[in-house]
Amino acid sequence: MMNKFFIALLLSCITYSSFAQQPPTPKTTNNFTLQDCINYGYEHQNALVNAKLDVLSADYKVKETIGIGLPQVNGSISFQDYLKTPTVIFGTQKFSIYQKYNSIFGATLNQIIFDGTYLVGLKASRTYKDLYDKSFTRTKIESKVSITKAYYMVLVSNEQIKLLDADLTQLKQQVEQTEAGNKQGFVEKIDVDRIKFQLNNLQTTKDNIVRLLDLNYQLLKFQMGMPVEEELILKDKLSDVNMQMDATDNVDTTFYKKRIEYSLYETNVQLNQLDLKRKKAQYLPGLYAVANVGDQFQNNSIGNLFSTNFPSAYVGLSLNIPIFAGFQHKYQIKQTEINLQKAKNDLYDLKNALNLQANSAKISYINSLKSLENQKQNQALAQEVLMVTKIKYQQGVGSSIEVTQAQTAMEDADNKYIQSLYDVLISKVDLDKAYGKIN
Repeated sequence: MMNKFFIALLLSCITYSSFAQQPPTPKTTNNFTLQDCINYGYEHQNALVNAKLDVLSADYKVKETIGIGLPQVNGSISFQDYLKTPTVIFGTQKFSIYQKYNSIFGATLNQIIFDGTYLVGLKASRTYKDLYDKSFTRTKIESKVSITKAYYMVLVSNEQIKLLDADLTQLKQQVEQTEAGNKQGFVEKIDVDRIKFQLNNLQTTKDNIVRLLDLNYQLLKFQMGMPVEEELILKDKLSDVNMQMDATDNVDTTFYKKRIEYSLYETNVQLNQLDLKRKKAQYLPGLYAVANVGDQFQNNSIGNLFSTNFPSAYVGLSLNIPIFAGFQHKYQIKQTEINLQKAKNDLYDLKNALNLQANSAKISYINSLKSLENQKQNQALAQEVLMVTKIKYQQGVGSSIEVTQAQTAMEDADNKYIQSLYDVLISKVDLDKAYGKIN
């Protein structure tokens, strides 16, 4: 018995070990260009998924409206037990045309032949579908913009880390040289401490940027709709990004018509116009066809109720002519006319707003380009000043304070260059969006 116990225990341990040693599921690694990220977002970002569902729902709404104009067939079944049958007086005689028990089976068909409100409503439903198509396009554009900006933020953070690594390498060499000089008695201990202090601060800055880089990757994945646990590697480089001035050349003066926002407002005007037509169509008569077939059963005995039937059938037309509705239609039309004018006013204001936005984006883009060019020059100057300052210090004609100040100026120039680089990339995206180049 004891041997069986140990054998069972051993088998259970082996089984557990085999499960415990199974390799974890590897993380998915994605090597994506910017366009790959955008395409991924189109398929996985929930805002876009919901926008697609809205388009599908709007398509069903159109089909629902079309269905109103198709033949409408309804069946009916009724049963009556007359506790007291109705009577008819004919001269001095009373008699009843009803039996105690009655049942009717029937079917009725209704068909619109002409209804002005239905015809306008059918056209409005298609315009309504168009509105959701354009809303989906707007969501795609917003998704592309947010993904592009997040992608650029990661690229800029990587560039900043490269600059910090170069500065750290330079500072570490300087620390080694200063410590060697201190050991030989040529450099004071305070000079070593001063440079180490600067090195520690720069290392802390880099560590902070590395942690922020991880956060930037998570932000990019969030904008794409990608699970944060998946690994994402960016294939594009900053050198691949076109940051030239041609983005503002040969711009059509009617560029605002390319903006999806303008198209959405135009569709809103169209919907208000159709609503006005629908309200006016209420004054038109409506013509409808109707048909009915049925069987009526009557008997004084419920057991024999269905022994005899009396079939009936008819077809006909129904013409509804509006005559007077207490001026309701008149004032409904007045309200709709006001809504239409407001929609036109909104469209006009949007045109001016889009022009203002484009001009503002253009100025911001030009300013950021000029700033970037200036910061590149400042970087080169700061590097040259640092190099000269180091030479002077090594030759004994300069001070460590001057080297520290030059190093600080170099780091400041790098930071301003990174900020200018980011500003150019973001303003470029905003400019393309403002001129309707993102679709």
